[in-house]
Amino acid sequence: MMEQSFEKRLDKIRKTYNKKIKRRNKALFSLNGWYNRYKRPVLTREHVPLHWRYDLNKETNPFLMERIGFNAAFNAGAIKLDDKYLLVVRVEGNDRKSFFAVAESDNGVEGFRFWDKPITLPQTEVPDTNVYDMRLTQHDDGWIYGVFCTERKDPNAGEGDTSSAIAAAGIARTKDLIQWERLPDLISTSGQQRNVVLFPHLIDGQYAFYTRPQDGFIDTGKGGGIGFGLSETIEQPEVKEEVIVDAKTYHTIYEVKNGLGPAPIKTSQGWLQLAHGVRNTAAGLRYTLYVFMTDLEKPWEVTHKPHGHFIAPQEAERVGDVSNVVFSNGWIADEDGTVYIYYASSDTRLHVATTTIDRLVDYCLHSPQDKWHSHLSVETINELIESNNDFMHLID
Repeated sequence: MMEQSFEKRLDKIRKTYNKKIKRRNKALFSLNGWYNRYKRPVLTREHVPLHWRYDLNKETNPFLMERIGFNAAFNAGAIKLDDKYLLVVRVEGNDRKSFFAVAESDNGVEGFRFWDKPITLPQTEVPDTNVYDMRLTQHDDGWIYGVFCTERKDPNAGEGDTSSAIAAAGIARTKDLIQWERLPDLISTSGQQRNVVLFPHLIDGQYAFYTRPQDGFIDTGKGGGIGFGLSETIEQPEVKEEVIVDAKTYHTIYEVKNGLGPAPIKTSQGWLQLAHGVRNTAAGLRYTLYVFMTDLEKPWEVTHKPHGHFIAPQEAERVGDVSNVVFSNGWIADEDGTVYIYYASSDTRLHVATTTIDRLVDYCLHSPQDKWHSHLSVETINELIESNNDFMHLID
């Protein structure tokens, strides 16, 4: 097989790629009724365009080898523009460097194709070593903002320490996802920042951010959970004071850390919020997604919060570069009320789940909240059992 001619290899590579891109996706039956998973991921490393991977010149690449390898496609911001479903995807090369690239679909669940080139992201005075996990916000001021994690080596790292890093919230804006203007990184007084999301409206004439203050690059330390703060300008973004919206809490799915996913969706009942929660297990950290609702006028105040996770890794989703993880930083609310939730599994591939605004609102308003103790969880279960006494014939 290794002795195939350039032409035969190219024909097989091209056919394999096109089959992957054109493959249909199918919604799976939902037992919980909250959302529908889909049979296949919407993006993988195999969706990365061939002309990014191969030198197609026979003279300079006679064996038609991959010249640039890619490891993963995951953690995508999402937006709908001109009737196209667009994802700003975190693409990771074999060199461990992540970058952003736009993928486009006509229907949001299949047929995603990357645009011709990755995003060229302007640099600040101190260049990013790595960038990832962009949240997109269509703001009232007319710009589309991308807020992402920018990683740089910790300048105070000791001699021989080549892994200590500093995380900050990078900010860029665009009108078309092609040309991007880089703004200064967000300044805060609460340590490092990751999982920062720009709120779509001004509050008291200021730009509003959901934050995640943390002491270190990985550990949140004294960082208390999902925060919220205001900045007078976006051109010189600085949050001087943060309030905690959703605190990390002992013996929950968000006991170690939590962070907001995409920008919230406005409904008549409040702002729908999607977040990730992290807990410790004997096998390491486990990431799941949960949903809650905040007040329309005070989007930093939680009004409804169902207990437990909303999406957790299942079956093949549990296996990958960082196993037992689901993560989301992008969703799209369509005109008909359909919501497309783009979530990654195990830092490797990207999936979609579909639901509706009505279902998410119902889920928030009518699901039980966490009562923090096992015996109270049993009490909640017994309340449902007793309320079902007159309806047991439906399942007998």
